[in-house]
Parts: sequence; C-alpha cells; structure tokens
Amino acid sequence: MNFMRNTHRVALLVGATLLISCPALAQEPKAGQVAGRVFYAAYIGLPPVAVDQAQVVYYRNKAGVQRNGAAHVYIDQQFHTGLLPGGFTSFCLAPGNHTLGAYLNDAPTYNGKRTDLYQANLEGGRTYYLKVREDGNTFPMPIERTQAEQELSTTRMQMHALSRATSVEACRYYAHLKDDERFKHYTLASDVLFAYGKSDYRDISLAGRTAIGQLLAELQSDDAQLKHVQVTGHTDPFGSASDNQLLGERRANTVRQMLLDGGIAESILSADSAGSREPVVHTCYGPRLEQISCYAPNRRVAIRVELDRPQP
Repeated sequence: MNFMRNTHRVALLVGATLLISCPALAQEPKAGQVAGRVFYAAYIGLPPVAVDQAQVVYYRNKAGVQRNGAAHVYIDQQFHTGLLPGGFTSFCLAPGNHTLGAYLNDAPTYNGKRTDLYQANLEGGRTYYLKVREDGNTFPMPIERTQAEQELSTTRMQMHALSRATSVEACRYYAHLKDDERFKHYTLASDVLFAYGKSDYRDISLAGRTAIGQLLAELQSDDAQLKHVQVTGHTDPFGSASDNQLLGERRANTVRQMLLDGGIAESILSADSAGSREPVVHTCYGPRLEQISCYAPNRRVAIRVELDRPQP
C-alpha cells in the first residue's frame, strides 16, 4: 500500500507521556452508539501518532461508485464497519502485520473474514490513507496524503455499525508531536513514474513528470529552508534481491536527478535503495498479473524532506 510516512520519536515529559486531545475527536460518539445515525462529522485532518501506533484512514469516495451497498471493512478477519459512498473511518493499530480489506457484496456469506486476506506491515508513527476499490478488487488502494485529504473533504464519518475488530485501538496523540514539523514525507508510486521494470530518465511517464512537478512546486513554496532531501527506491518481491536493489537504486537516482533539474540543490540531495526489503503488502495470490497489481504499493519512491525551520 502506497502509504504516507509520518515518523516521529516518543518523548517523555517529567516522567509521564503528555497526551493531547484532538478537538474534532474529543466529543465524538463511538460508531454504532448513536441510534438512527449513519454519518457523523465531516472529515478534518488528523494529528500524527507516535511510534507506538499506526493510524489508518479508510474511506469510500462518492465518485466512481459502481455498487451502492456497503463495503465491509475487515481488520485481522474481524468486521470493523460498512463504508457507504461518502463515508470514512479512522482508527489505530499496534505496529506490525495486519490483514486489511474492503469487500463489496459481502453479505450474506461474509467471505471477507476468510478469503482474499491481504497482509500489510504497518509501521509505527505513520498514517495510512486507504480507499475502497469500486472495481471488485478487495485489497486496499493506498492514496497519497494530499490527494486523500482532497477526496476526504467531501466525506463524513461512518457511524451506523459497531466495530468488532479487537485489534483496533483508540488513537493516542502526543503533545510533543504537534510542534515537530521538521520532516515531511512523500511517496510517489513507481507505476505512475515508470513502466513496469523501467527506471531510466527517458522512461519517466507524462503522469510521472506531472507528479514530480507538483512535488517540486510544494517544496519550493514551503516557507522553510530545505535542509536535506532523501530519495529511496522500493520494489516488489519479483526477481532476485540484487536485481531489486539495483532497480530501486536506479529509480531513486532518476527521481533525484529530476529534483536536481527542478532546482533543488545538489548538496542536499541523496538517493538510496531498499530493494524489496521494506514491503507494504506482504502476501498476494492468484495469477502473476493479479499479483503484480496487488503488489503495486510496494513499487514506490519515498522522499523524506528535512526542513530547517526558523525558531519562533
């Protein structure tokens, strides 16, 4: 899954970890506990979580809806909610491996509990934006944060069903994270940047050039000085470890070159490769073409930006 990295340290303040409440969430009733309510509050941005949790926002866009029934969201084979068009749910989990999926036309057999189980390794301190697929596929569609929040602006919190997912935790928001804005994390899908298996500068697609252009515009419009930009290439598990390492490196170097050409100083740019060692999606089934589609979130270029913000 093409997730947005948002990693921070946990800090202890005077012997105790200081928690903050998110105003939009403080008075929020729990799903399934408000009679007759299907939706509740409109989506607003969520605070970051620390490394002891991973945060997930799962939503269903109104656009492109092919089936009007609920999409049943399962977490670790347990029912969490049924997302209707224009609905979202947000929750936290302990970092580690979890199965996630959204299933249309799931009733009355409820196959989502036991079939097409897609495993993801959720990292602590990260917020993941996942969208329901309307094409019948059940594995999550990861969305980059900026696009996700644009689409989420027209959604409302799903309220009508009580979660039965025992691995879901209440999100804990820490005061020290609110002010830590030195880092930004971006993820570019390799399938947008390159054709499958490609990595060279001349292989960058029009959509890829547009995506990098948008990233450059955001970086250059930021009111903080760029201190360092780290570009890391990631691949799917097909092929040997050495080939994947090289492919990730080539893709990272190509993106680095495009950032350099776009005006980012060479002295603050670096590139490396994680190969296939840091997957988001772990287990895919079916014919090779289906597996290639399922493993798409693993094919990505991650960009970590360190900002040198002036002290207030």
